[in-house]
Amino acid sequence: MSEIQRDVMSYEVAIVGGGPAGLACAIRLKQLAPNTTVCVLEKGASLGAHSLSGAVLEPGPLDALLPDWRGHAPAICVPATRDEFSFLTRSRRIKLPTPPQMANHGNLITSLGQLTPLLGAQAERLGVDVFAGFAAAEALFDDRGAVRGVRIGDMGVEKNGAAGPNFAPGPEIHSKLTVLAEGCRGSISKQLIRRFQLDAGKSPQTYGLGIKELWQLPPQRVEPGLIQHTLGWPLDAQTYGGSFLYHLNDDRVYVGFVVGLDYPDPRFKPFEAFQQYKNHPSVRNLLQGGEILAGGARTVIEGGYQSMPTLEMPGALLAGDAGGTLNTPKIKGIHQAIRSGVTAAEHYVETGSAAGFDARWRGSVGGRELHKVRNIRPGFRRGLWLGLANAVLETATAGTLPWTLANHADHSALRRLDEYQSPERGWGERELPPRDRLAFVFFAATTHDENQPVHLHVADANLCASRCTVEFGNPCTNFCPANVYEMVDDPGGGRRLQINSSNCVHCKACDIKEPYDGQITWVPPEGGSGPNYQSL
Repeated sequence: MSEIQRDVMSYEVAIVGGGPAGLACAIRLKQLAPNTTVCVLEKGASLGAHSLSGAVLEPGPLDALLPDWRGHAPAICVPATRDEFSFLTRSRRIKLPTPPQMANHGNLITSLGQLTPLLGAQAERLGVDVFAGFAAAEALFDDRGAVRGVRIGDMGVEKNGAAGPNFAPGPEIHSKLTVLAEGCRGSISKQLIRRFQLDAGKSPQTYGLGIKELWQLPPQRVEPGLIQHTLGWPLDAQTYGGSFLYHLNDDRVYVGFVVGLDYPDPRFKPFEAFQQYKNHPSVRNLLQGGEILAGGARTVIEGGYQSMPTLEMPGALLAGDAGGTLNTPKIKGIHQAIRSGVTAAEHYVETGSAAGFDARWRGSVGGRELHKVRNIRPGFRRGLWLGLANAVLETATAGTLPWTLANHADHSALRRLDEYQSPERGWGERELPPRDRLAFVFFAATTHDENQPVHLHVADANLCASRCTVEFGNPCTNFCPANVYEMVDDPGGGRRLQINSSNCVHCKACDIKEPYDGQITWVPPEGGSGPNYQSL
């Protein structure tokens, strides 16, 4: 289909990704230069459909961008009232002092799936063209090799790659500046980071896998505004991660779990760890008798300052989580994404190009915030206890120590079956739903046309059934929270990998954690496909 005649749409600025970074950039562009033509491309069926975060909002950057936003705040927008930080054993909850980075006075518990449509509406009022359901498939380049926009993915392609009866070719979007604001592990961003070697000389990026549910509970159990975090059980001391409980209004609570994808155990199952956490006595007593309203999963970019790629390239720049701006010790990224998008807009209006944006961001309030905490996340490479000791030291010295610790690539941390003894985790029977990963997919409300091409590209299926089985035990069948990957009996004998792509919730853990670095590549499915997270 390379010879297809495609429509061309031209804008001064094209923004890929309708999350907080992309929409903040669009809004600020129009505030500063109303005549600038701007479009936002969002792969979800609607703004917010693919937006998933904890989500505790540090509101300062949003207040600065839209001073009156609280007058039409999302339905879920609860002021933080109290923090709890605890260490879990198998049966106990031990309260600890709350780290200063995790203090939430003045912050708001909200829904990113509800916040982004409000930002989108404001962008449209200012004259931004917002196109939901249009996934960017590839970057476009001019004769000098600079980015000149993106091509939208074709619609109506059948599973065998042929044009179906409803085929519609994706148009080309040409622009003077392309802003990649795709969020964590963006597919176009990944291509351009490799093409322009934007990660050269940087510490490897590292990620977490977050799983989240919205629960409706019986009356009188919820304390609106209470924010609870834990570390410890059900994770072992070599696995970074922890939980959150965010108490909402109307007897609802967000419950979630984040696991660092630099864990070594090839047998480890993040989804099962989350279910075990919910069945801890202190959590089960809260949730029992309630019901799940929605659920989802998403990877979180955790590497920090030293793992941020260079944020600029000819014709384009990276903003928000696409560039790694999340503050991991704070467990917050929305305020940083907004700051990044605003900074990108201001830089372009002042300079007319992407050149110089990387230095500007690193020297900005957002960049300095990341530099101050740069050593906390990589400190946990040496285990929980040394990580905590390092975090105390880094906090006490306000990030002024003269060294910068390195991360390592998550896929390289996975150990072979024959060289790793999985620890005894003390996991037991559980009572609360969902019973399995297929049931969890239901709560993500994910939809994909069964006849569209598989959007999870496996480089060598034979490797999965042979070498990977022997060396790692097919870890994709363990780390995927949506049961996308299964090893099944092959009618011709032996075993083969089966990809249940319609289950995919777009977390992208497979693109990150598979041990051969390039064996699985996540690409956008047909625009509009995927989960619906508008209450998460």
